[in-house]
Amino acid sequence: MSTVPVPYRVLSSRPETPDCVSLTLAADGATLPAFAPGQFAMVYAFGVGEVPISVSVVGDGTVTFTVRAVGAVSAALCKLAPGETLGLRGPFGSGWNLDAADGSDVLVVAGGLGLAPLRPAVHRLLGRAARLAVLVGTRTPADLLFPGELAGWREQCRVEVTVDRPTPQWRGSVGVVTALLDRVAVGAETATALVCGPEVMMRHTADALHARGVPPGRVQLSLERNMRCGTGHCGHCQLGPLLLCRDGPVVDCAVSRQLLSVREL
Repeated sequence: MSTVPVPYRVLSSRPETPDCVSLTLAADGATLPAFAPGQFAMVYAFGVGEVPISVSVVGDGTVTFTVRAVGAVSAALCKLAPGETLGLRGPFGSGWNLDAADGSDVLVVAGGLGLAPLRPAVHRLLGRAARLAVLVGTRTPADLLFPGELAGWREQCRVEVTVDRPTPQWRGSVGVVTALLDRVAVGAETATALVCGPEVMMRHTADALHARGVPPGRVQLSLERNMRCGTGHCGHCQLGPLLLCRDGPVVDCAVSRQLLSVREL
């Protein structure tokens, strides 16, 4: 299962933004083990290639991946229609440590497409965290993922959204996502933070959380490198002593903070 793609059939293809699509899949024969929030699959477009993509919904017998068309493989995946097939290998890597978040204050901080790997964690945390806050930063209002779902989350937790480039119709916050931290009250020493987005955003968010008293061991980051095999053999996803397809992608800040501060890594 870790080296040979298993065929999965597209049940639905839902446009999320101008360049993002959510593909809901079901096994077309053999079924992969269940994905945990934060884990990823190597997703294969037949005849084109494969890319690593984190799961964005863990369903009952289905799995959903949210894909941005940024290269040949991801563009081919985004064009798939219901009934067509792709290949999956996985699940790979470590997921979010949600047991550490049970009963505590939880901050979920997402940048851009980083909301997709955090989405299944929010699904699990709703009703379980003492206080849950979801902070989202995106480039423009049109790039915001899952706006209808965010509206539903607001009924159960705190949700704040900010954009880099507002439109004339935008009435929300403008600026970087770290500025939203000032709006959220948490018990810093016992809070858990889950962070996913561009690396520079995660680095600044981790520093801001540390300045507010959140221990590095309670800040989890989903790191991204050039994953090729998913099994820890090729070495393309190495970050210092870590192979992120095996030791990540979710790594707590006590381990990752120093590694991310070294540009050459």
